[in-house]
Amino acid sequence: MWPIYLKGLLISLALVCSIGVQNIFVFNNAIANKLSRSILFASFIWIADTALTVIAFLGMGAIISTHPVFKIIVMAVGGLMVIWIGYGIIKSAASFKFDLAQNQLTTKRAFIMSWIVTWANPQALIDTSLMLGAFRSTLTEAQVLPFMLGIVSATALWFFDITLILNLLKDKLPNQVLVAINVISGFIVMGYGFYLGWNVLHFLFF
Repeated sequence: MWPIYLKGLLISLALVCSIGVQNIFVFNNAIANKLSRSILFASFIWIADTALTVIAFLGMGAIISTHPVFKIIVMAVGGLMVIWIGYGIIKSAASFKFDLAQNQLTTKRAFIMSWIVTWANPQALIDTSLMLGAFRSTLTEAQVLPFMLGIVSATALWFFDITLILNLLKDKLPNQVLVAINVISGFIVMGYGFYLGWNVLHFLFF
C-alpha cells in the first residue's frame, strides 16, 4: 500500500505548503517562542488540521455546502474571527521586540487559536471535502487507511519541519525583518477575512 500512502502524502504536501492563516500562525510562533513551545504549538495546529481533514473526508464540507444559511453564518463568523486575528498580529508587530517573555502566547490561548485559524475557513472545509471525496471514490476500503495516513503525516512533516527551521534561523534575522514578517502576515490574514466577508455580502445582495 506504499503507493497509496505516497499519493496521500504528495497531495497533502501540495495543499499545506500554500501561504494561509494556519501557516502564518505557525511561522509567527516559530520566531516568537523557544523551540519546545514552538513544537508544542505546531502540534496543536496539526491536531486541529487532522480533525478538519477527517471531518472533511467524512463529508462535513458537503453538508455545509448544501445548507446555504448555515454556510453564510459560518463564513460570517469565520471572517470576523480571521480579521480579529490579523489585527492582533499587526498590533503586536508595532511594538515587536525579540523577547521570548514578551511575545509568547499562553498555552491555553495558543490551543484555542490553533482551532480558530484551522476551522474559521468554511470554504477550505468545503474544498477539502470535495477533493477528498473525489479521491475517496477511487479508493477501495483497504486503501482508505494508508491514503489518510499519507495525508496526516504530510501535514506533520510540514508543520514541524518549518517550525524547526524558522526557530533555528530566527536569531540570525534582524528585528526589522521579524517586524516586517508580522506586518505582512497580519495584512494577509485580514485581507482573507475581508474576502470571506465580501463573499457573504455577495451571496446576500447580488
